[in-house]
Amino acid sequence: MERASIFHRPTDQFAYPFHKDLLHLRIQTKKGNVAAIELIYGDQYEWKDNRWVTRTTPLARIGTDALFDYWQAEVSPPYQRLRYGFLVHGDTESIIYTEKGYFTEPPQDPNQYFCFPYLHTNEVFRSPDWVRNTIWYQIFPERFANGDNSLNPTETKPWGSEEPSAANFFGGDFLGIIQKLDYLKDLGINGIYLTPIFKAHSNHKYDTIDYFEIDPQFGDKQTFKLLVDTCHEKGIRVMLDAVFNHSGFYFPPFQDVWQNGEKSPYKNWFHTSQFPLKGGARPNYATFSFVETMPKLNTQNEETKNYLLDVGRYWVKEFDIDGWRLDVANEIDHAFWREFRQAVKSIKPDLYILGEIWHDSIAWLRGDQFDSIMNYPFLTKTVHFFAKGMLSANEFREQMTTVIMQYPDTVNEALFNLVGSHDTPRILTECDGNIEKAKLIYTFLLTFIGTPCIYYGDEVGLTGGMDPGCRRCMIWDEKQQNRDLYTHIIQLIQLRKTEPLLANNGTFRFLSVENGIAYVKTSNRRKCLVILNPSSEELKFTLPFSLKGQKITDLLKNQEYMMESEELIAVIKPFDAAILQFQDSVS
Repeated sequence: MERASIFHRPTDQFAYPFHKDLLHLRIQTKKGNVAAIELIYGDQYEWKDNRWVTRTTPLARIGTDALFDYWQAEVSPPYQRLRYGFLVHGDTESIIYTEKGYFTEPPQDPNQYFCFPYLHTNEVFRSPDWVRNTIWYQIFPERFANGDNSLNPTETKPWGSEEPSAANFFGGDFLGIIQKLDYLKDLGINGIYLTPIFKAHSNHKYDTIDYFEIDPQFGDKQTFKLLVDTCHEKGIRVMLDAVFNHSGFYFPPFQDVWQNGEKSPYKNWFHTSQFPLKGGARPNYATFSFVETMPKLNTQNEETKNYLLDVGRYWVKEFDIDGWRLDVANEIDHAFWREFRQAVKSIKPDLYILGEIWHDSIAWLRGDQFDSIMNYPFLTKTVHFFAKGMLSANEFREQMTTVIMQYPDTVNEALFNLVGSHDTPRILTECDGNIEKAKLIYTFLLTFIGTPCIYYGDEVGLTGGMDPGCRRCMIWDEKQQNRDLYTHIIQLIQLRKTEPLLANNGTFRFLSVENGIAYVKTSNRRKCLVILNPSSEELKFTLPFSLKGQKITDLLKNQEYMMESEELIAVIKPFDAAILQFQDSVS
């Protein structure tokens, strides 16, 4: 047994409260190196006949990636406190693993064990309840719909008349969104994420001029209030984009520093040390990337911090928004985000806080900062596997398992899963125009754990490469839309809403399938099995369940049939899928 590969720590994804009286404990071991693991646990103050009272329970192997096996147990601490260790069984030996190292016999001193000091109910981390059942739709307001031509910026182009660029405008606005809310409702959307709407110089609005004002090309505050209220009437939540890492060049405090240099009262609002300020390819002040028009804000400066916290509070208090998406969130200090969470949640406790972080984000997901992050690893691996064929089925399964095991189950159910955004090529373009591949990707997205998001227009086959190509005008002429893809996505959304096991209910597990992907969600004995065939060859998969006498429902085809034999072999056509609902006869 390779002891160096056995790892656990009593925090984060390895030890966390799942409910008010239930802990999840997870341990990592070398792949295929351990046969079984048992948890030894007890309350450090519970003794009988001068011996510490302990209990045991087995751990289940919940996932395997390229290097590790992951094991997990659910346990209710007898008195909300817990000391625990692991009895690890190999093929030829068994060892006790605790905080103090390895033992051949269980230590009688509870101080030798891992410690979970107390299960406090206010430390059970959960995103707002509504999030786990939300289907998001991301809107780039300038390119979604033009409802009021009188608001058009100078030299606005006719809708969709040319390719998107970094500089052109087409006149999308709030009224256009309001007019299309029934379209979103019919699609099954119950949450919209708007990229920045505040006064800015560019078409993308990530270069804010005034954080308290609506950009005039979108409308005014009264129209925005109407948008939010209408969304709420239709059961749709609204999330705004907060760009607190940097401002725009024409943000008045930065203009003051640009003009007055070291004499400016705003010089500490930014990361400046050399005067006069100079832009160019490598500005002498900190910026987003090296973009001279996006100076980085100093959130450790008290005045800057208070200004931005006021912004966060203002749009929640005055307009009742439901969430903040935080741009370039990992480049802002943790202390600021802790204060931000308290500031906005004090007004609306069920506000959703979503960070834009493209990498491992556990440091922001401990319950004191964000509710979730944009799951870009999900996007990357999905594109590499389904669209590009860069991964084998086994590699994809392993890599997705690594992503899942980075976080507690309480986080995974609220991860913002996406397959396209304003920062990535369109998914149909990634698929080289192959609609069947795109449909398969949406089957995966909309039956997976987390909270899925559709980038505007992807549902009707909009195409485009990297920014600015992915920011094309929405196509509203149904004759130019791909209605096959649209109908497929509507069906999947409705299935997700009517069958909770296709969303975030139950426990998730990948199954091993050669050349395909299968995963099952289970609650008691009820199961939903998703089988995906990403190849040009027919896929045959024998279901590893006892099914004789059970009713099987194919949810995609809306067919039911009774099983007369124990074994069922599912035959999946090329680039097709099956979603099977049944009850396993063996619990």
